[in-house]
Amino acid sequence: MRGRELTVAIVRACLRDGRGGSPTAVMDEAPLSDDERRRVPVQMGTSHAVFVSVDDSRPSGPSVSLRFFTAEGELPACGHGTIAALAFLAARAGGEEYRATLHASGRVFAGWSVREKTYVRAAFEPGPVDLREPTATERDLVLPALGVASDPPAPGICVAAVGRSRLLVPVPTPAGLAALVPDLDRLRAACDRLGFLGCYVYSVPTRTGRVAARMFAPSIGVPEDIANANSTACLAAHLAGQGITDIAVDMGDSLGSPATITATTRHSQSGPLIHLGGIAEVARVVHLDVGQLMPSAPDRGPVSPI
Repeated sequence: MRGRELTVAIVRACLRDGRGGSPTAVMDEAPLSDDERRRVPVQMGTSHAVFVSVDDSRPSGPSVSLRFFTAEGELPACGHGTIAALAFLAARAGGEEYRATLHASGRVFAGWSVREKTYVRAAFEPGPVDLREPTATERDLVLPALGVASDPPAPGICVAAVGRSRLLVPVPTPAGLAALVPDLDRLRAACDRLGFLGCYVYSVPTRTGRVAARMFAPSIGVPEDIANANSTACLAAHLAGQGITDIAVDMGDSLGSPATITATTRHSQSGPLIHLGGIAEVARVVHLDVGQLMPSAPDRGPVSPI
């Protein structure tokens, strides 16, 4: 922090062919209250903000603590935010490769990245995924709010958790996915009641593992997420049970910002091991006055198109 200014990098995470991605605010740890942290993404015009604390003193390499916030509060995990943080750290460190031990909400996991000209290809291990069948109440509350027929129940629907639980809902085609118009107020009420992070709706995978998906998360202040990597990890764990171990998930098209997340699942002695990946770019660096994070400060809106 310089004086009363915060230096914030706007990172486009999970680009597709160098375009789109999810703009994410990334900055070094600073002495801010949680209320002030919640206002960083509001002022930066992003869905999420990531706060990074680096310890370079360990012989094994950098140890990095991450905290994730939306306008609604702190999240225990954020996949595209982790990719954005790795790109931010790699750009600052220079060199071709960057590896770190990451810490978030008590979990320790590996993250790494490779520079490719102006982009960074980043990946990490999101950790174990818990899967279960939804209850009838969960289906009956959520599916009508999504605009998905619930009678008969959608085949393949499941509740998945890496951090917080969310509902995974398949639809037959990308066109059907694109046509969804959820009732966001009703969906938020359902997710609040059930304790869900949100709902991840996806098309049936192609033979090559290509999937289209949309993530609706009004309960955390994100009506629709451009890219949601942790939900993609949940999907990867779910599909691995069907013998599909490599997927590429396209998101963000309905929001005009195409994004792609990759996931690979391999079996290990401790269970399925998932690697999540995406391409990111530090689009710009901006300076934010701490006074703008006070509750009475007006919303700044998006910093600029990126």
